Amino acid sequence: MRKRHLSLLALALIFALLLPACGQQGGDGHVTLTIMGKTSDLQKSYMAAIFDRYEQATGNSLKIINYEDAAFEETAAAQFEAGNVPDIFMHFHNSDLERFDVAEHFYYLNDEPWVEDLTDGARAYCEDSEGNLLGLPYWENSISGCYYNKTILDGLGLKPATTQAEFDTLCQALADIGYTPICWPGNGCSWMIQFGLDPLFADDPEVLEKINRNEISYADIPAVEDMVRWIADAAKKGWFGSDYTRTGWDDIGPVMSSGDAVMTFIWDTWFYTDMTHEGKYDIEDFALMPVFMNTADGGTYEGGNLNMMMVNKNGSQLEAALEFLEFCATPENYNAAFDGISTVNCFKGQTTNIQSSMVTNASVSIADKMRVSTAASRIVGYSAEDMVKALEELLNGRVDVPGCVSLMDSYRLKEAGLLPEQQNE
Repeated sequence: MRKRHLSLLALALIFALLLPACGQQGGDGHVTLTIMGKTSDLQKSYMAAIFDRYEQATGNSLKIINYEDAAFEETAAAQFEAGNVPDIFMHFHNSDLERFDVAEHFYYLNDEPWVEDLTDGARAYCEDSEGNLLGLPYWENSISGCYYNKTILDGLGLKPATTQAEFDTLCQALADIGYTPICWPGNGCSWMIQFGLDPLFADDPEVLEKINRNEISYADIPAVEDMVRWIADAAKKGWFGSDYTRTGWDDIGPVMSSGDAVMTFIWDTWFYTDMTHEGKYDIEDFALMPVFMNTADGGTYEGGNLNMMMVNKNGSQLEAALEFLEFCATPENYNAAFDGISTVNCFKGQTTNIQSSMVTNASVSIADKMRVSTAASRIVGYSAEDMVKALEELLNGRVDVPGCVSLMDSYRLKEAGLLPEQQNE
């Protein structure tokens, strides 16, 4: 812990001069609000649109402070440690948020006038364990599940699955006739594991509380080992194909559009933003069923992982920052910003966004089986990259299934600062 503390201070000294004073107000009432986030996030078209709309409507200014994605968490944490907290901070509700001492720095938004306009899923994603609303969700909302090539399945006389047993049978049937059932991007992609874990913690909050209090571990939850064993068995059976360890983010599009794989665990907005490769199949050939990873018999969907606008409660322009959020959350303004964007609603009054037919056609199933993203956002010490590291040890034959689960626990405890050797540093 000491080494990280020193590195943050060093970064703070490097960047302190780059951060303008937060929440400046001129003598004429003109307000300048500072907004900090990742470079790629702040460049999204709907973010640029709402920023421009606010400045034109109010005459106020926004000072955008952006850091490259790879350096964002550490650089932003250094700024906070140096006392340079922006008026508005954009962050996903994941384990990295723990770096920023939410209770110390951020205003709870429970009583803001726009809260009732949030969809239930969007609001739940942005709440802490005590039900406090941490930020305004302002992002592409998505539904993660198992997206499958319905054209291929229909041509083979096969149907999507509704239970784990049906899914396993479907995968084996596809493998037996020469298809790769699942595009599993094992080269650097890490989101798939959280889909399997979500039901274990979303459906039983007591289990979540116990693991966060370090009263139990992953090894004490049999379904975690069930999931890990399913992944290992699927790989051995060829359900991921022969190249899954070399398949990365940029390869998913070509694999799916060519029909080299029939299914993948991903989200609907990916088809509009990243499946840009010309091939035999396009978005019209795909449909949606739940993810099956041996943790929920009926499968599961994960709601969107949303970027939140959080407000510095100690800033000199707290009221102006809250008014900015209210501006963003006004139907006229968010509908202008998200016009033509492919996203599930974050707001009940959203009307100009594109609703994926894959999602709307599966709406009954989604309503029954969707969980708020829980593993990545609520488990203290959860790191998707660490989960992948542990899984790679298993798939490369260096540990067995219980050994993989043990590694997941060790990484989680280390990330949370709960290992004895970390506490003594």
